[in-house]
Amino acid sequence: MASHALTLENIKKGLKNPARVIDSVVLDYIYRTPAIGVNSRWTIGTNIFDEEWDVLILLDTARVDALRLVADEYDFITEVDSIWSVGGASAEWLARTFDKQHAEQIRETVFLSAQSHIQEILDTRVQKTESSRPLPYKTLRLIPSVDIDMLEKAEYLFTLETIGKEGPFGHTEGNTPPRYVTDRGIAVGRDHDFNRLILQYHQPHTPWFSQALQEGRDLEYHEKDWWNYYYETGDLDSIWEAYMSDLRLVLDDIEILLDNLDADRVVITADHGEAFGEYGILGHKLGSLHPQIRKVPWINTSAEDKGTYEPTVEEPDNKKMSREELDNQLEALGYKV
Repeated sequence: MASHALTLENIKKGLKNPARVIDSVVLDYIYRTPAIGVNSRWTIGTNIFDEEWDVLILLDTARVDALRLVADEYDFITEVDSIWSVGGASAEWLARTFDKQHAEQIRETVFLSAQSHIQEILDTRVQKTESSRPLPYKTLRLIPSVDIDMLEKAEYLFTLETIGKEGPFGHTEGNTPPRYVTDRGIAVGRDHDFNRLILQYHQPHTPWFSQALQEGRDLEYHEKDWWNYYYETGDLDSIWEAYMSDLRLVLDDIEILLDNLDADRVVITADHGEAFGEYGILGHKLGSLHPQIRKVPWINTSAEDKGTYEPTVEEPDNKKMSREELDNQLEALGYKV
């Protein structure tokens, strides 16, 4: 989510990087917003409810090539296939995935999410209620998404150890650590009789905190504001290293999950990918059809509960974040530039 306000800061950014203005303003209105409109009538991509799985593990901003680079490090990854996502960003993926066409499957689905857009899109439904949102965001109202009450069960894991909070598993400058999703996924898997279970991790989305956590330091510039860092330095190597480190962080946790959950059909995928300068594009945005953003991994595996981990995290109360809290959280995650 980008801020297009005509401020002195944004004008300075535009003068320094004209390509950024083209990306953030021109392409949003002449290409991405119309693409959302098309997606609202004819689904662009593969809806995960049209595929066969018992447990779906959802990563955020995971690229196909990145998963293939680390596949040999994890026994549960034998082959990395791909599908085309139904969204260019998390909010679009949620709106298009949880649509009225798939209401029957949604009613039988448990959804545990570390991504705050679940509240925005399926609960408070800001795309329909807040006129102050940028046009691409407001265009999501055209997508026939269902209300969160349609789900069999939902948990707001994004309220646990968020940015600015100190906790046992993460970094105060980082997003919700993967262990909360792993822990609650194991607990729900053992205690709840579900037909379908979706576990949404926030990694490897920024801010990338795994290296800082390991080294006991604050986040560096490229780990929390990689767009501006890249525009100022052109250093993609540090950015890629931090991204891959957080990808390994979440895959290490998924390894724990798969050893403590019983499921024959497990799929690891992503809501969308991430562009690191290909075709002049950075990041991911609503309506994007960029191949590095829209093409996501699809990994088939299985899980067996060997009883090697005991969950300790209590179920969240699903208390809604206020509008201010959500905006602050999303801004800290890089959704406002």
